[in-house]
Amino acid sequence: MKQSLILLLFSCILMFSCKTDKKEAPKTDDTTAEMQAAPGKKYTLTPFDPSASFQDAKINGVSYVNGKFDFDVADGDYKLGAQTSDADQKMCANSGKGQHIHLIIDNQPYAAKYTNSFDYEIADGEHYMLAFLSRSYHESIKSDDAHVAKKVTIKDNSITEAAPIEDPMLFYSRPKGTYAGKAETDKVMLDFYPVNANIGTTHKIIAIINGEEHQIDKWQPYYITGLPLGKNTISLALVNTDGNKLRAPFNPVSRTFTLVGETAER
Repeated sequence: MKQSLILLLFSCILMFSCKTDKKEAPKTDDTTAEMQAAPGKKYTLTPFDPSASFQDAKINGVSYVNGKFDFDVADGDYKLGAQTSDADQKMCANSGKGQHIHLIIDNQPYAAKYTNSFDYEIADGEHYMLAFLSRSYHESIKSDDAHVAKKVTIKDNSITEAAPIEDPMLFYSRPKGTYAGKAETDKVMLDFYPVNANIGTTHKIIAIINGEEHQIDKWQPYYITGLPLGKNTISLALVNTDGNKLRAPFNPVSRTFTLVGETAER
C-alpha cells in the first residue's frame, strides 16, 4: 500500500512538470516579430544588428578648391580603404575597396570616395552638401563628428560661401545601383541620413517601396527582404509626427536600383 502511494505521487509530479513545459511560449526572432507587426506586406524591414563601432571616427574639416576636395579625416581606428571587421557577418553588398566617404550633393546619388583627396565637378550656384564616413558595406557612421552637412555656394569649382544646413533634411544613401547574386539580393540594406531631424521624437520617415508604404520611426539601417529581381524604386519622405510631409529641400527623394540573379564583378 505504501509503495502504491509513492508511485502515485511520483506520477502526479511528473505529469505536472510536463504540462508546465508545454505552456512555455516559443521564442521568436526579430524577423518573425517584424512580419507579424506588418501583416499583408510584400516587403519586410528588419533592423540591422549593432555594427562595428568607430567612436573616434571624425571629419576635422573639408575644403573644395579648383575642383578638388580635401577631407581632414582623423587618424584613429577608422581608416579609409580598410575592410570593416564585421563585413562578412552583415550578409549584404560590401565594397572590396573598403571604407569610404559618401559625398551627396543636392540629394543626388552619392559618390563613394576611398581617399581623403579627390577631384569632383560641381556646377556654379547654391547646393546642399552632405559627406559622411561609411563602413565598407556602405552603412553610415551616425555621429556628429563623422559627417559634414553644409549649404554651399560654388563658383568656378570652389566653395565661396558655406554655412550649416538649418532646415530639417533627409538624405538618401542606400540602396543604389545594381546588386548581383543571391547574397546581395536576398537582403538589401536601406540607409539614410537625417539632418536637424530627430527620427522618432520630432519626425518620422515614410518609405514607399515599389508602391508599398512603410513607416520608420528610428534612425538605423534596415534589411529589406522580399524584393523582386529587376528594377525596384524606393521613395523616402521626411514627415512630422502627424504624418504630414515637411516642406524641406529635396523632400521626398526617390531612387531606382536593380537586382540581378547572376553574380557579377562589382
